Amino acid sequence: MSKGLTSYGDRGFSLFLRKAFIKGAGYTDAALERPVIGITNTGSSYNPCHGNMPQLLEALKRGVLMEGGLPMDFPTLSIHESFSAPTSMYLRNLMSMDTEELIRAQPMDAIVLIGGCDKTVPAQLMGAASAGLPAIQLITGSMLTGSHRSERVGACTDCRRYWGKFRAEEIDAEEIADVNNQLVASVGTCSVMGTASTMACIAEALGMTVPGGASPPAVTADRMRVAERTGIEAVRMARARLGIDQILTAKAFENAMRVLLAIGGSTNGIVHLTAIAGRMGFDVDLHALDRMGLETPVLLDLKPSGDHYMEDFHDAGGMATLLRELKPLLHLDALTVTGRTLGEELEAAGPGFKQHVVRPFDQPIYPQGGIAVLWGNLAPGGAIIKQSAADPKLMEHEGRAVVFENAEDLALRIDDPALDVHADDILVLKNIGPKGAPGMPEAGYLPIPKKLAKAGVKDMVRISDGRMSGTAFGTIVLHVTPEAAVGGPLAHVRSGDRIRLSVAARAIELLVDDAELARRAAAHPVVEPTAERGYRKLFLQTVTQADQGVDFDFLRATQRRGKTPTA
Repeated sequence: MSKGLTSYGDRGFSLFLRKAFIKGAGYTDAALERPVIGITNTGSSYNPCHGNMPQLLEALKRGVLMEGGLPMDFPTLSIHESFSAPTSMYLRNLMSMDTEELIRAQPMDAIVLIGGCDKTVPAQLMGAASAGLPAIQLITGSMLTGSHRSERVGACTDCRRYWGKFRAEEIDAEEIADVNNQLVASVGTCSVMGTASTMACIAEALGMTVPGGASPPAVTADRMRVAERTGIEAVRMARARLGIDQILTAKAFENAMRVLLAIGGSTNGIVHLTAIAGRMGFDVDLHALDRMGLETPVLLDLKPSGDHYMEDFHDAGGMATLLRELKPLLHLDALTVTGRTLGEELEAAGPGFKQHVVRPFDQPIYPQGGIAVLWGNLAPGGAIIKQSAADPKLMEHEGRAVVFENAEDLALRIDDPALDVHADDILVLKNIGPKGAPGMPEAGYLPIPKKLAKAGVKDMVRISDGRMSGTAFGTIVLHVTPEAAVGGPLAHVRSGDRIRLSVAARAIELLVDDAELARRAAAHPVVEPTAERGYRKLFLQTVTQADQGVDFDFLRATQRRGKTPTA
């Protein structure tokens, strides 16, 4: 209770006044002498991914009390992917600031971060990394799967698949309405390897959750038991003063990147890991990450790269099953929130059992990591493709660019029957990057033009400076850096230009010579977007590019500690 006292010029009086007010809530001196465990309460009617928050809080507080601590929950921002305009990514940094400053402002010996939806977990880890207290992540958990006409379905890969069928007029309005009722069968995060599930697995790989904390579905008893154990471990961390800087090391980030590649994880995971690492003083080396991908196969058979759902992964043993297969590639001496190493926790998990969701290392569902990094004159700072969810026939492709200047232009013309587009063209969308949108929305999953969809076209090469949901699939190049809105080469692509994609060569090339690009840039100089006031002004003035995590430049650690991974 004596930590971070309000400044009244008299420390004794400050503590006296604090105790007087908290005793108004019925607390005794005996309770106030216990280790104080802060809990971020991110329950919100706008956030069904966190719809199990009351049950989680009850189980978590039970664990804290069992271990002799005092649980103190407090509200923070809560962001849902589908209920945030213009995009949840626009608010991620704000949530991280809210989390960081409330951890700093209020007295606590450790913090439990309750999050699940796409941007909440990275925001919390970013904020906690900057605050520096002992911290532990509690994932809200995935939703259950539903059933449509005897076919198992779950958000949100199946959302996109059925919507594609509707656009192609393969199903009617009545059926798409029926599907809409079945895609989300309970509260919780997406049931496939979208960004939420990716960040859950990454959090466990970083050592930031209790063992087994990533996979239990939201509405299960297993998830409640994870919450109880999280409360117990939070008190132990507080007493041991196990700071977050002891957990989030270069080795931990490298382990997390191995897992990201092996699960066929969301491309968003790279942006979020880069931002979290930046808060700890590490720069992510995309070249090294790509080299790591060459020796890290995709082992997890989950949609959109495979066939199963998160509840199947949990039934197959969850992260322990995956990590056993990856053991030769992991830093087993990396410390976790339990105070034990990753290797020790894997030994404690036992030998595992027969299952069919996590493949053996020598029998992967994809021979390389799910994500590849591309370079070239179109993306001097790099670009990303989720190769495990792409069409192999399109990963070596040259085609004519069909350019959309921004999201509004796309919406206006993509379904126009007169659109000059063919199946072997390359769709290009500009100005959906960090500053261009702003907030780098998940608009990189450009829809197939309606006239092509009706003709049976299921995939095309698509390129943008934006992001794509981890639940999506297709041959889609994302995170083109620098973005168009700051004058990157993407800004000067015109319809009719030729573009060459070679995933094997890790190349994305605009087949236009430098002199012509320079002429275009001089004739049409880019004016970076600005705002007059408020959060939007702060965002546009300080947000970094994708290769630095789309964080605010002033929030990154001031002392750099090197690069990760070191592969």
